[in-house]
Amino acid sequence: MTDAPRQAIADAVRQRLARRHRAEGRFRAFGIGAIALAIIFLGVLLGTIMLQAGGAFTNYVITLPVTLEREVADPRGDMTEASLRRGSYNQLLQRSLQSEFPAASSRADLRELFGLYSGLNAASVMRRVIADPSLVGTTIRVTMPANHEIDLYLKGITVDEHISTGSGSIRADAVSGDVTLSSDTPAFANAIARIRQQAASERDALLDRAVRLEAGAAGAESRDAREAGLAAARRARDEAERFEAVIDPETRITLGPRTASLLIRLNGGVVAVSALTPDGREAEGRVLLPLETASASADWSEWVIETPAAGRRITDQQAVYARALEERGMVERRFNTNLFLNADSREPELAGVMGAFIGSILTMLVTMLLAVPIGVGTAIYLEEFAPKNRLTGFIEVNINNLAAVPSIVFGLLGLAVFINTFGMPRSAPLVGGFVLALMTLPTVIISSRAALRAVPPSIREAALGIGASRTQAVFQHVLPLAMPGILTGSIIGLAQALGETAPLLMIGMVAFVADAPSLGLSGLTQPSTVMPVQVFLWSGASERAFEMRTAAAILVLLTLMIIFNAAAIILRRRFERRW
Repeated sequence: MTDAPRQAIADAVRQRLARRHRAEGRFRAFGIGAIALAIIFLGVLLGTIMLQAGGAFTNYVITLPVTLEREVADPRGDMTEASLRRGSYNQLLQRSLQSEFPAASSRADLRELFGLYSGLNAASVMRRVIADPSLVGTTIRVTMPANHEIDLYLKGITVDEHISTGSGSIRADAVSGDVTLSSDTPAFANAIARIRQQAASERDALLDRAVRLEAGAAGAESRDAREAGLAAARRARDEAERFEAVIDPETRITLGPRTASLLIRLNGGVVAVSALTPDGREAEGRVLLPLETASASADWSEWVIETPAAGRRITDQQAVYARALEERGMVERRFNTNLFLNADSREPELAGVMGAFIGSILTMLVTMLLAVPIGVGTAIYLEEFAPKNRLTGFIEVNINNLAAVPSIVFGLLGLAVFINTFGMPRSAPLVGGFVLALMTLPTVIISSRAALRAVPPSIREAALGIGASRTQAVFQHVLPLAMPGILTGSIIGLAQALGETAPLLMIGMVAFVADAPSLGLSGLTQPSTVMPVQVFLWSGASERAFEMRTAAAILVLLTLMIIFNAAAIILRRRFERRW
C-alpha cells in the first residue's frame, strides 16, 4: 500500500524537475538570443559606419611640377619672410596646371580647370618655401588633394559612367572648338537607341506621377490641395512632353543638362556631343580635349556619363580634365593623412580631426584633474569619516540625483557661472573641462563609494586592532584595496564625458576652429572644439564629402572610447582581489 503513494510523489517530483529544467532551458535560450541580437545590432552599426567611412581614409591627390618664379614667390625681391609670405603661390599652381592644358584659355575653361583643387593648397606651398627659401627660382613637385567633388567622382560615388568601344570609322572636321563628327555608317546608332530608351523610361515615370497626382487631387478635401495637386500633375505632363521629341525616330536628338552626357574619345581628344542626326551617321559637339588630328579613325570609344549634368556638381569638362591627369600619372589615390594631421576646414578635402583631438585631450585633462581628486576625496569622507546624520543623508541623496540630471543642464550652469559670472574664455578647453568635471563628479563619487564599501570590514578592524589610526587604516589599507574599483569608475566616467556634446554646445565649443590649439598650458584658453562636436558640425555640412568624414570621425571617437574602457578592464583585472 505504501508503494503507490511513493510512486506518485516520485512522479510529481520528476514532473516538477522537468518543468524547471524546461524553464531553465528557455531562460538560457532567451539570454543567448538577446546576446546574439545585441551582437547583430552592434555589427550592423559598426559595419554601416565603416562602409560610410571607407572613402574618407583615402583621397585622390594631384602632383604638379611647379616653377617658383622669383617675381611671383618673392615680390619684394629681398628673400625675407615677409616678402615670401606675400607671394602669389596660387598663381604658380594655376600656371602649372594650365601648362598641362594649353587649350584652356577662356574664362569658363580656366574656372573649371582651377576647380580641380582648392586654392587653400597654396598655403602649404608657402610654408614649404618659408622653411627653405633656396627653393625660390627652382621647380618643385607639389602634391595636393584634389577638390572633394573631383575626389568623389574619381571614386565612383557621385557619378555613374561607362566606356564602350565604338564601331565603324568616324572623322572630325576640326581639332578644337565646335566640331562635327561624321561616319559612312550609323556609328552612333547604339548611342541613339540608349538615349531614346532612357527618354522613354523618364517619360513613363513622369506620366505615372501625373496620374497619381491627379488621383490624389480628386480625393483631396480642400480646394487648395486639389489645385496644388493638379498644378503638380500639369508640370509633370509638360515635362514628359519634352521627351517625346527625343523618342520620335524621325527627330534630331538634342542632349541637354537633363540627359546623360555622351563624350567621344577620338584621336587623343574628347568631344562632348550636343546633337545627333536620326540616322546615327553624324554628331555635333564641342571639343573638350583637343584632337591630335582630324583624320578618320576606327579606334574610338563612347564615354557615357549616365548621371545628368543637372544632377551632379562636376561638369563634363572637369571630368575630362581629371581623367586626362589620371592617365598621365599626375592623379593617384593615397592614404588621407589630412584627416589625421589637419584641423577643421571649409573644404572637405583639407578637413581633419587633429584640432578636435587636441581639444579633447586638453578638455579631458582638465576634467580628470578636477573630477577624480575631488570625487575620490568626497567619496572617502562620506564613506569613512562623515557622521551618519540628516545632513550627510541630504548630501548623498542630492549626489545621486545629480547623476540623473541631463547633461545640457550642466552646460547651462557652465554658461551662467564660468562664462557670464567669472568671465572665463568662451569655447576654451578650460571651461569645457570645468563643465564636464561637474557632470562627471557624481559618477566618480558613487563608483568610488561602492569600491570602498566593497572592501571587507575585517580589513578596517584588523588595522585598527594593531594600533593604526582611522586615517592610517583608510589610506594605507582600505584605499589601496579599493583603488581598482575607483580607477575603473573614474575611467568610465571620463569616457562618458568624452562622448558628451550638449554641455559643450552651450559654452560655445561648437564654433568653427581652423587652427588646432597648442598642446600645452596656453592651449587651455585658446578656441577649440572636441571630437563629438566635430562630428556634430560635419554631420550638418552640405557637402557630401563630409558624410564620409563624419563616419570616419565617429570611428576615431569610438576608438578613443574603446581605449578608455579597455584601460578600465585592464586595471580591474590587474589589481582586483577576490575575497
